[in-house]
Amino acid sequence: MKIKARQHATGYLFVAPLLVLFAVFLLYGFYFIIHASFFNETLSFHDAKFVGWNNYRIAIEDSRFIHSIVNNLVFSAAAIAISLTVGCVISVVLSIGIKGSRLLGALFFIPSFMPLALIAMVFSIMLEFRFGTLNELLRNVGMDGMAQRWLSDPNLAYVSIMSISVFLIGLPMMYYNADLTTINTGVLEAAVIDGAGLGRMLWHILFPLLKNAHKTIILSTLLGSFREFERVFLLTQGGPAGTTENSSVYIYSFARSAGVNIGYVCAASVIVLAIALCISVIQLLAYRTKTGKGRRA
Repeated sequence: MKIKARQHATGYLFVAPLLVLFAVFLLYGFYFIIHASFFNETLSFHDAKFVGWNNYRIAIEDSRFIHSIVNNLVFSAAAIAISLTVGCVISVVLSIGIKGSRLLGALFFIPSFMPLALIAMVFSIMLEFRFGTLNELLRNVGMDGMAQRWLSDPNLAYVSIMSISVFLIGLPMMYYNADLTTINTGVLEAAVIDGAGLGRMLWHILFPLLKNAHKTIILSTLLGSFREFERVFLLTQGGPAGTTENSSVYIYSFARSAGVNIGYVCAASVIVLAIALCISVIQLLAYRTKTGKGRRA
């Protein structure tokens, strides 16, 4: 017992510096924004006026703020749909071991390790109306009519932001590849003997067996959507007319405006944080419930 206690004490000593940093920067950050959300104050943080829940009421009644949260959910839903379909199919096809699969896999994985700001900047240049790569290509092949204002038209800007998720399927593919290694190949061999084609094996066997990867991708994508900033800001800055604005861009735009009420910014941040925490709790509870039922069965 004494030896185990010493081992635990040694482990805690190694973790202690990280816990201190966690407490100072993260926990104090939570305390600061929650405390400041009940005050009306400027960036100088002088002469703060206590306003209670008024900042929260204003945020909830602001249709622009509600729209930004809806955009978070829509963008994340598009990313999830692309990951669960395109990412899953490509991962399965590459796992078969076709010629050049390693090179193709690397091409899909590389963008996931690149800064999202860089990717957003590249796409903003490519989708620019007058001299963008995409429109220039269409004009050069005689398809001038298909050249569009990809980032200034409300509907096209919305689709353009969502379509970048196709370029970012490398991380979901990593989850699928890790889960594919745990699948019993005997199940697939039996399906092949029974005459099942690739499509039927993918939909009826592999897709259900990859449920752990599905859950990880859904949870990480949903939570990541509430802190995503670079893609929307660098592509459209939330425009046109706030159509593509998500919560991060909304809070940033409000924070940099003249005479800003930092208390309101903090209140909006707390609301977004609460939504993200609720989503994570619901996901974890659902996962535990299904796991418990599986064990009892």
